[in-house]
Order: sequence, then structure tokens, then C-alpha cells
Amino acid sequence: MAPQDRVLDPTDLEILRLLQADGRVSNAEIARGVGLAPSAVLERIRKLEARGTIKGYSAQLDPRPFGLGLVAFVFVRADEPVGAMDAGKRLAEYPEVQEVHHIAGEDCYLVKVRAEDPEALGVLLRERFGAVPGLRSTRTTIVLSTLKDSAEIPVPKPAPGPGGES
Repeated sequence: MAPQDRVLDPTDLEILRLLQADGRVSNAEIARGVGLAPSAVLERIRKLEARGTIKGYSAQLDPRPFGLGLVAFVFVRADEPVGAMDAGKRLAEYPEVQEVHHIAGEDCYLVKVRAEDPEALGVLLRERFGAVPGLRSTRTTIVLSTLKDSAEIPVPKPAPGPGGES
């Protein structure tokens, strides 16, 4: 991506802030918020989507009604060549796995998982993670309570324009 493709003007930033706050906000509401015609806002949103700045839209679900109240972070070590991520790709295929991060340090991956209870977590680790070729060991931390859980990106507020206007 060329540097000019990553430049977000103040209007783009405000559109992104509005969409991130409420993914169901109407195009007309965004247009009122940024002072453009709805067609101009739609064109900007489509460009942001095409560039990959907007990666998608989704509903945030409470995991408890689905029996997935337990959250754990699993540090995974794998025996694989430097730069290979085969084990991580396999781990990412499991529906209980919400995040897989290739990390620096003694471990290879940090994996966020959701399970019904400690027993279900144990089965996931023993039977499914244990079946991944090259996986050497895991260390698991179970979450007792969550104080913040957000995928929100801090979108900077546009700088004020000349005369203090934004």
C-alpha cells in the first residue's frame, strides 16, 4: 500500500469514529455528522472498505448464552522453523479460538480461547491442541473477571481547522 493510500483526512476520521461507535448508524446520520451529502459519504465508505481500512461489520455477542463464559489465554510453544506459522494456522481453525498472535519471546503464539468450563478447556487443550503437529507445550491462564474487552481502535479526533473550527 502506497503511503498516500493510508492518509485519512479529517472527514474520513470522523466517519470512522461514527461507524466504530455504532456500526448500524445510517448513511444519512453520518452525512449529517460530517456535513456531506449521503452519496459523498457512501463513496468515502466504499473507498475505506476497498483500501481495507474498514475490515468488516459485525454484531458483538455476549458469549454466556452460548455456554462460553470461560476465557483463557494460552501461551503455545511449537517446534517449527523460524518464520513458519503452521501450528498457529491450525490453532486458528478451531471455533473456540478467538485470537491467535505470533509473538516474540520464549513462546511462539498467544491464543485467546473461550470454553464452557475448565473441563471443556482441558479437553480442548489435550485433544485438539495436542493433535496439532509440532506443538511442544502450552501454558494457560484462566481469566477470573474482565475489566475491559474491546476491539475498538483509537481513532484520532481531527485537528481543528483554521480559526479553531474542525
